[in-house]
Amino acid sequence: MSKKGRGNKSSGSSNESAASRIKDILSNNPQQSFNYKQIAKRLNINDPSEKKAITDVLRDLTKKGIIKEAYQGKYMIKESRGYITGTVDLTRMGFGFISTTDLEDDVFVSAKNLHTALHGDTVKVLLFAKRKGARPEGEVVEIIERWRTSFVGTIELMPDFAFLIPDNKNMPFDLFIPLSKLNGAKQGEKAVAKVVDWDPKSKNPIAEIINVLGVPGENETEMHAILAEFELPYHFTEEVEADAEKIPAAITPEDIKARRDMRGVPTFTIDPEDAKDFDDALSLKQLANGNWEAGVHIADVTHYVKPGSILEDEAKQRATSIYLVDRVVPMLPERLSNHICSLNQYEDKLTYSAIFELNDKSEIVNEWFGRTIINSDKRFSYSEAQKVIDTGEGDMKDQVTVLHRLAQQLRTKRFSAGAFSFEKVEVKFDLDEKGKPTGIKFREMGTSNQLVEEFMLLANKSVAEYVGKIRKGKTFVYRIHDKPDPEKISNFSHFIKKFGYKLSEDDKTPLPKAMNRLLHQIEGKKEQNIIETLALRSMAKAIYSTENIGHYGLAFRYYTHFTSPIRRYPDMMVHRLLTMYLDGSNIKGREKYEKLCDHSSKMERLATEAERASTKYKQVEYMSDKMGVPFDGVISGVTEWGIYVEIIENQCEGMVALRDLEDDFYEYDEENYRIIGRSNGKVYTLGDKIKIEVVKADLQKKQLDYKLVTDTSEGDIKTIKSGNPKGRNSEYSGKQRSQKQRNR
Repeated sequence: MSKKGRGNKSSGSSNESAASRIKDILSNNPQQSFNYKQIAKRLNINDPSEKKAITDVLRDLTKKGIIKEAYQGKYMIKESRGYITGTVDLTRMGFGFISTTDLEDDVFVSAKNLHTALHGDTVKVLLFAKRKGARPEGEVVEIIERWRTSFVGTIELMPDFAFLIPDNKNMPFDLFIPLSKLNGAKQGEKAVAKVVDWDPKSKNPIAEIINVLGVPGENETEMHAILAEFELPYHFTEEVEADAEKIPAAITPEDIKARRDMRGVPTFTIDPEDAKDFDDALSLKQLANGNWEAGVHIADVTHYVKPGSILEDEAKQRATSIYLVDRVVPMLPERLSNHICSLNQYEDKLTYSAIFELNDKSEIVNEWFGRTIINSDKRFSYSEAQKVIDTGEGDMKDQVTVLHRLAQQLRTKRFSAGAFSFEKVEVKFDLDEKGKPTGIKFREMGTSNQLVEEFMLLANKSVAEYVGKIRKGKTFVYRIHDKPDPEKISNFSHFIKKFGYKLSEDDKTPLPKAMNRLLHQIEGKKEQNIIETLALRSMAKAIYSTENIGHYGLAFRYYTHFTSPIRRYPDMMVHRLLTMYLDGSNIKGREKYEKLCDHSSKMERLATEAERASTKYKQVEYMSDKMGVPFDGVISGVTEWGIYVEIIENQCEGMVALRDLEDDFYEYDEENYRIIGRSNGKVYTLGDKIKIEVVKADLQKKQLDYKLVTDTSEGDIKTIKSGNPKGRNSEYSGKQRSQKQRNR
């Protein structure tokens, strides 16, 4: 294995440096032309041989079309299309593309013109004059913002220095670590390194170890590595914990006096069996006029977490709790999330409530928002509440069954108004004491889940309507969801035709209704999971914003997040803003809240990616001892390098590489989502049910490699292919190795 050293200066890098400086001079003076002597003077070059070298650089830049010879011996910058700002999409080969809203096409930037820009960085790019028929090309002239400066990887020790080999596939450079900056990290350990310097003349950035994660393969190490990979926290500082300890848990008479006392109303919580924090409760009583008073009670987090406090700053930065396979990384310390704020059974708790008077048709007659105090009579798990709904018997049966009936009416109205009925299956793992998965099951979503969901939606919608309609023009935090991109819907519609389905959208059948009809048609079919996944991908992503455009997926004109302040910072913002408007106060500073919305949306995306990564890791770990065992699967993806297969019984996805299908040469038919054998005509299409075996489980890459098998008439398993697995994407793996070796 070739080892890496820091890059050395060379005549090539010297010329590149000179070229960059000359381009700066010409770019900053686009209307002037310069000869080599004038350029040498500006560069403070007096040596005759170095002056002569300038002419070579000028000729080279002219050949590349970056500058032009305006008059004999005098050069000026070639007319370019100016500058753009965008985000780097770094390829495994080291070059990149800049995605920008300024141009229709992405801008190509060669490896030498990236000038240490990395994947995800926000950069300023000088556009070169466009050649006819070619894609836009440019050069990074400024790194405006680094997407990340820390990386997770494995330590590789040398006699005089060390490297951190990043796990991130989008980081093609290993990090040079001086021995004095190892901070106790040992050979082969996983660690987090922070880049502290990167001379563009060096191939590798210089970094220091900021956290040692431990031995690869151990559960704590890998879960912490996933969090660190997305630059997410996995513990609270002593300062934050100390600030939480200072908060008094006792409820004072003054607290009670300032609130609506709901302790006499039958109240309960419904949560997963393993839940430790309870941030919402429901109550119900019948009024004298026969209507129902339904209360949605939310933990009053902002009573305890004050603006300007250490806890507030921590919650603002985290913005959300993170739910990995084996743990919750809370937004707030346990003293608050699991104790003081949690709506535990038989305990007086301070809450923020939305209380509705509903008639027997679930129509809102009156509504009230404000601070309350409650005492939960019962802590239900979803399965316990479901049993009460199904049998009509059990604790608080009258309240549960009435709220269930009202919730189903609310649900019917919502779908009639155009809401989508996506209900993705959630994977859940059985874990042993070391965190190793021993089984996979799917979390069932019953009508008890729907009961909670509909009343949370009602509260969120009503709070948003109160501010958006009654307090028009007021700064507020909305949860918005835009209409889908028509092109994505068109592509999805084309895709489902391969399965014999149509997405009939017209004036009489709008998209939500057409999509819901499709989802009903595919229920229980082999292609259900694939179509549901692609349908979700065709939708826009919901985000937070102060600019309300409504929530398309829920068919609500006004929507916010009010019901989970223990685990979401936007809900805390909503509580504070609502309080001010209820008190008759005004609030300025929309820009401040918009920035917080952007940050919250970003942190939500990162948390979701980390959650998916932990699920994928556990799926690979679960399958690692099942080599050679046949499984029924469905083709879930088709690419030019292989077919992805999802095992039906556990939804673990892996890939069969095309190069490993040795019974024929297979060609990729992109338009029809399939591969076809050139000689035998065998076809493998998206959605086909096939049988596979696991041949490799790569925990480091979180990848599974499969091979195809088929049943013979004797009932044995016959392998369709032979040969050793080359990896999930052999072409990709080879490219990655080559790039790594070049940078070592």
